[in-house]
Amino acid sequence: MELEYKNILVAIDGSHEAKWAFEEAVKIAKDNNAKLLLVHIIEEIGLGSFESYELIITKRVESSIFEMLESYRTNAVNAGVSEVEYLIEYGSPKNIIPMGIAKQNNCDLVICGATGVNAVERFFIGSVSENIARYAPCDVLIVRNQENN
Repeated sequence: MELEYKNILVAIDGSHEAKWAFEEAVKIAKDNNAKLLLVHIIEEIGLGSFESYELIITKRVESSIFEMLESYRTNAVNAGVSEVEYLIEYGSPKNIIPMGIAKQNNCDLVICGATGVNAVERFFIGSVSENIARYAPCDVLIVRNQENN
């Protein structure tokens, strides 16, 4: 039995691992003539009494993320993926991606990079990819680089 995917979500955070996940997502989307949804989650950081600075920082961050996602979108289209969208959200990626965005967009595959989270941090809070794999309503592919395979 061959799996067929029509709505693929790929988590993009600017890391090398996310780039490898994107490259794998493009291959799978082309093979399945699937829609590709590029997602970046901005983790909100409260700065307390520095609200005006937070707004300035947020606008700069949004601008650079928009440019990054637009570049990824262009690369996917140039590689032959016919339908590519992107989405920027705020909050915790480990919750929003599997329990929000993947469900709302009827994704049948979520692709993310394996993270370099250290063992202590993973023990206390868990990795984003681990939470996505645990809570997504669909298949999840965690992409590792060639050195880890």
